Order: sequence, then C-alpha cells, then structure tokens
Amino acid sequence: MPEQSLVLFVCLHASAKSLIAAEYFNKLATERRLPFRAISAGTEPDGAVPPHVVAGMRGDGYDVSWRIPLTLTRELAAPARVAITFEPDLRPYVGSACRVERWAVPAVSDDYALARDAIWARVDRLVAGLAG
Repeated sequence: MPEQSLVLFVCLHASAKSLIAAEYFNKLATERRLPFRAISAGTEPDGAVPPHVVAGMRGDGYDVSWRIPLTLTRELAAPARVAITFEPDLRPYVGSACRVERWAVPAVSDDYALARDAIWARVDRLVAGLAG
C-alpha cells in the first residue's frame, strides 16, 4: 500500500463526534483500500470515552472502550492532508496546505443515532471524494 495520508477529525473532547467519524472513516478506507487513515483529537479531551458513546459504538461494531482521547497539538496535526472540525478553530494547528472543513451535526449526547447517521453521511461523501 502506498504511504498513507492523514485525515484529522477534531471535536472539543475527542470522545464522541470526532471518534465516531475517525472509526467509520478508517473502516471505509480499509475496505476500499484507500491510502488514508484517520485519527480523532480534541482541544479539551476527556479522560475517557463516555459510557453512552462506548455503548453506541459497540452496537455499531466498534470497541472503543480502551481508547484514550488525544490532545490536539501542532505536531499531531502537522501531517494532516484533510482536517475536519466539529467546533474548534484549527488554524493554530494545521498548515496552509491542509484542507479544513467544518461540519455541524447534532449532539451525540442528545441522540447518538441521529448524530452518528449525520456523521456517517458526511464521512461517506468525504471518502467518495478522496477515492475520486
């Protein structure tokens, strides 16, 4: 496989929206043999993934119970080719060559399934565009 390009998903706590997006993105990229991988990070990460997110993602086939949310840093973001933010301003973290998009989706804490479906639909479009 060619060298992988990084896709960065960022939300405030790195434990819900960005995590759902990164896990689903990586599944699709692997299935389609795309040279991309995704990570999830946050500007104010939680210490652990909340139980309702662990349960929802487990129901979707993802075990994230062991995941520790990552802190967004310039070093972590530096290799990103694409960065998706659900809220935080990414300008202090990513380079000028990185494509940045802001996605507005429902809160995971209000309705996991509604938020997941909105995130997955956007990831589907992102992957389709990257597959080109």
